[in-house]
Amino acid sequence: MKNQAMFHKRLWVLGLALLMVTVSGQLAARSFEVAGDLIGELDIASSLRADTLSDLARAYDQGYLEMRWANPGVDPWLPGDETEIIVPSLYILPDAPQRGIVVNVPEMRLYFYPKSRRKKELRVSTHPISIGRQQWTTPHGKTKIVQKVKDPNWYPPESIREEHAAEGDPLPKVVPAGPDNPLGAYKMKLGLPGYLIHGTNRPYGIGMRVTHGCVRMYPKDVEQIFQSVAVGTPVYIVNQPYKVGVARDRVYLEVHPHLAEDDDKFRDQFSHVVELIVARTEGRNAQLNWQQLRDAISAKSGIPVEVGTIRPEAGEGVAKATLSAVVVTNTD
Repeated sequence: MKNQAMFHKRLWVLGLALLMVTVSGQLAARSFEVAGDLIGELDIASSLRADTLSDLARAYDQGYLEMRWANPGVDPWLPGDETEIIVPSLYILPDAPQRGIVVNVPEMRLYFYPKSRRKKELRVSTHPISIGRQQWTTPHGKTKIVQKVKDPNWYPPESIREEHAAEGDPLPKVVPAGPDNPLGAYKMKLGLPGYLIHGTNRPYGIGMRVTHGCVRMYPKDVEQIFQSVAVGTPVYIVNQPYKVGVARDRVYLEVHPHLAEDDDKFRDQFSHVVELIVARTEGRNAQLNWQQLRDAISAKSGIPVEVGTIRPEAGEGVAKATLSAVVVTNTD
């Protein structure tokens, strides 16, 4: 944040009150108790004249694109003095095992569930990441941490050396640890050959598709994860641009732009989202606001939006009947 202070205001979301604080530099990542599908709360930051969205993203432990998605009307390079900026720090947890590390690729965000000494306590922290460019897609699936290295050397694969050479930027066979090493100070090797979770010497690229398939993190975030995970920790890499959650008898939808290479997979976004809602609310009477649902799909703000309510007196079969009606409506 260029050593300048920022101020964020109180905002009420889902009945959760924000604290009023002043911050300078990058905020430490917060840990949340898992008590449902949603964690966190929205912040409102007030920008200074010299701030960019990249500055604000780094200060609030956000990624660049998620700040853009949440603030589509704000100039990313010149937000202006005292412009109110939404910090999208409210999240629906991905539909994945709640243990180890979960990486949601299109969201460009990592969730970490540390082991707890208390059997009934489950906590999670979340961090922005960078992912692979379209031609270097970050893979999906289950893997694990197989190695941890502090101050790693980088041995760029031949394919990357060829790419850099073609661009007039040749790479040596070994890049030693230090400020010029793109892996940063920490790397965690995955069971998927050639893929890592690592730091960076270019933190302003976090939250974008800029890697060769690896998961890249802010220096402070990767240090925290590195110190907390053990070799053997499971890692689940998922592809969920649409997430559904239920909190306080309300149905929420969080939408991120899907990856460009998944255009065919998510061509019928509406039906896909309704199927997710049906699965999440099965056996309960979910009353949906179709206009809010469509608006959330269209906006793709990355912010959980209320799209319906749950009526506790529901009987079985209601959700399936709702889906059938929706599919017919959507084809008209």
